[in-house]
Amino acid sequence: MEGKLSPAEATRMVEEMRDELFERAAECLPASELPRIHAAYELAAKAHGNQMRKSGIPYITHPISVARIALVELGMNTPAVQAALLHDVVEDTDYTLDDIKNAFGEDVGFLVGVLTKKTDGDYKVSKQIDNFKQMLDSINYDIRALLIKLSDRLHNMRTLGSMRTDKQMKIASETDYFYAPLANRLGLYEIKSELENLSMKFRSPQEYERIEKKINSYMRLHQQDIEEFLTPIRETLANEGVEAHVYARSRSVYALWRMMLDSGQTFKELEHVHQVNVVVKSDNRHASEKNQCLHVYSLLTDLYKERPYSMINFIDQPKENGYQAMHLQVMTHRGGWAEVHICTETMLRNSQLGCVMDRTESIDAWVQKFRGILRDIATSGSEGGFMESVISSFYNDDIIVFTPKGNSVVLPKGSTVLDFAYEIHTNVGNHAKFARINGKLCSIFTELHRGDRIEIGNDDLTWPEPHWLKHVNTYKARRAVNVSLAKSGNLTEEFPYVLCQECHPLPGDEIAGFKQADGTIAVHKRNCPTAISRSAKEGDSIVDVSLPVLPNRTYTTQILISSVDRYGLLLDLVRVISDDLHLCIDWLETKTVDYIVNTKIQIQVPSAYELSEAMRIIEQVKGVEEVRNL
Repeated sequence: MEGKLSPAEATRMVEEMRDELFERAAECLPASELPRIHAAYELAAKAHGNQMRKSGIPYITHPISVARIALVELGMNTPAVQAALLHDVVEDTDYTLDDIKNAFGEDVGFLVGVLTKKTDGDYKVSKQIDNFKQMLDSINYDIRALLIKLSDRLHNMRTLGSMRTDKQMKIASETDYFYAPLANRLGLYEIKSELENLSMKFRSPQEYERIEKKINSYMRLHQQDIEEFLTPIRETLANEGVEAHVYARSRSVYALWRMMLDSGQTFKELEHVHQVNVVVKSDNRHASEKNQCLHVYSLLTDLYKERPYSMINFIDQPKENGYQAMHLQVMTHRGGWAEVHICTETMLRNSQLGCVMDRTESIDAWVQKFRGILRDIATSGSEGGFMESVISSFYNDDIIVFTPKGNSVVLPKGSTVLDFAYEIHTNVGNHAKFARINGKLCSIFTELHRGDRIEIGNDDLTWPEPHWLKHVNTYKARRAVNVSLAKSGNLTEEFPYVLCQECHPLPGDEIAGFKQADGTIAVHKRNCPTAISRSAKEGDSIVDVSLPVLPNRTYTTQILISSVDRYGLLLDLVRVISDDLHLCIDWLETKTVDYIVNTKIQIQVPSAYELSEAMRIIEQVKGVEEVRNL
């Protein structure tokens, strides 16, 4: 239907969407405030007039949809819904910000102003980064602008199919790099999850579809086992008078892709494709919410054996975005480990609405911390690394670690001892020489884990060195190291490249290209973290590229072959690769432990197609269990 609407059909579509928005507003907002919503719509409809979206439908459908998300999915107030309806008026029409302020007041005008991108082309760093910074700066006054922008981005992602491929890559990468982590940090888990999945779906559709099919197949295959696991839980809770919703659901495509990427596992090797949720009906009349969850925990572990040390208490120690639940793993009747999340209805609702909820003590603390870091960045003049600083400091999952005196310190997941040291004090970081983690002597470059207790060993003769930058993740630590290196004249330079040496793109892979200042094009796989980062910050440099399959041109790649040991296995593998597939072997490493053979081989291939075909043929060798690309 899109792109082929008649004028009558277009009018009917707009009227239906408008009326539905008004109906939901009547349900959610005081009757006295409805005329303000109507007035904002009328001005937006007049301003956008006959403008059309890329899909061929009236443009006004977009602000209506954004306003609906802000109202219904985020529960925002009247000025925010008005600003959502008007968010593109100043940017895309002849109306000015003064027009908005005169018609709807300073509050709505401020929000629209924050949401209006610069148009003068006078950017300090780049158009994308300056727009990100403009939006983030608004948190000094009001968090609603960020929430409206998330609503805007969510609708754009839901309708991204009408855009060109290069625009899809730019917008999807911005979303994955910036908006999804922002939603996570604001406690908006469902929006974060949807943004991540839509980002991957448009950035790497083939990979997305491949994993989606595996998930659907897995859930069909294990449906009976899952129900056999859930039924005793439901019956036990009912017999104990506990009202709870017990269900299982698969993890998202994006979440499983990240798990495979981080762990190096294949889909078959993943331990937790699905999770079990036990949502207890909140009843504070008889017990605290924590005790309600502990009661369920007790009943559950009477039914099933608990995996030692698997329980994580996010109730007493919530994540920095306010998330609360109790996580644990128990053994199923089939012998595997099931991951179970226990929470109350209130906790679940908080994870859906995050900072919009009234219980915003943790979010307020995060906002205050965010304001401080933004002021610090602005004071330091660190414009070039602005996004890296913000992302590393705030948009990763967090861990809680402890000083020797038991004081808790919140750090991004993946932080090292050095990050911890600089969080304590700049001088502690600058002179850090060694550490003791839970009493064990460790390097200052050691990665930390939730619950670690860290003691820093200092030496006045120790000072930051250039390689320290590879081992810090927080903005505070990176800035301190850079300041120290600048004073000592030890800053290093980075040089451009063509083919990414981290993701090793091949002809036939889903790839993206980026124009560089020296005229070369940097080529990455679309799921490469560097490609996602560059797309989010340098979207205008993206170009459509395809690596040609050239005569006598091959590319280096590595494969890992897992096999059951037998006589002549290695000889057969080499014969198949060299004689049957005619591929050059650069080197190989093989190791056998308890009859399981892991063979890593670096080979030269002309394209991704030959690599895929080679892996398929190698898998047919007797004894080979699995072949995967490293």
